[in-house]
Amino acid sequence: MATIQFNSALFRALFPVYANTVEVPDIVLQSQWDAATGYITNNTITASYLRMNTGQQTQALNLMTAHLMALNQLAATGQQGGLLQGATIDKVSVTLTPPPEANQWQWWLNQTPYGQQLLSLLQVVSAGGFFFTAGAPVVGAFRRR
Repeated sequence: MATIQFNSALFRALFPVYANTVEVPDIVLQSQWDAATGYITNNTITASYLRMNTGQQTQALNLMTAHLMALNQLAATGQQGGLLQGATIDKVSVTLTPPPEANQWQWWLNQTPYGQQLLSLLQVVSAGGFFFTAGAPVVGAFRRR
C-alpha cells in the first residue's frame, strides 16, 4: 500500500507562517499531519477511487494540517470560531450567529483560510463527470444532420 509521507520542508515552504522550526517543531507538525490523515487519507490507492491524483492529495493533506494548526492557535489564544452576533460585559454573555454554510463540515473548514482552500479543492475534485469535446462520438447523437 502506497502512502504519502509528511515532508516538513515542503510544508514549511507552502506555509511560511510555520517556517520557524523553534516556534513550531517538526514533531508538532507531524502530530497534526497524523491527525489530518483522519480526515483525508494518505493512502494513494484509496484516493485514486476518489478521483484525486497524488499532487492533489498531498496538497489536501498539507492544507488540512495547516487548518488544524491554525485552529489550535485560535484555541490557544482563547478565540472561538463563528461570527459574533452580540456580547454582554456584565454577567458575561456571547451570542454567535448560526453557521451560514450548508453543513458543519463546511462551517468548520471555513474557520481558517487553509480550510477554505481545502474545501475548494475537495469540491473541485469531487465534482465528478467527464468532459467531452465536440469531436467525441457521443456528441454525434445530439447533432442535427
